[in-house]
Amino acid sequence: QVQPVESGGGSVPSGGSLRLSCSTSEAILSRRLMAWYRQAPGKEREFLARITEGGLTWYADSVKGRFIISTDSAKNTVFLEMNDLKPEDTAVYYCNTWPLGGYRGWGQGTQVTVSS
Repeated sequence: QVQPVESGGGSVPSGGSLRLSCSTSEAILSRRLMAWYRQAPGKEREFLARITEGGLTWYADSVKGRFIISTDSAKNTVFLEMNDLKPEDTAVYYCNTWPLGGYRGWGQGTQVTVSS
């Protein structure tokens, strides 16, 4: 698998929730930390959360307490549950390894739009 495949984005009102999915491979999931990132218009791509094979997690302060990263190793899938969404969460969301380098580039991402 050359790139991850993200899905699950959409448009929600402020305070809403979404669950993003990232299809990866066993080879990647078993050997790398996986992470979620996002890029808002006109801004740099930013790290949001990462998870180890053993389930240890880290979060950026901007999403701590609202977002939850998890994996389903049987399905080679990484999830990002997003709660209490705010308009400033509007961005394209990507998954990738942490640190970068597990994939050749980025997937297409999935758009999340939060209206006020």
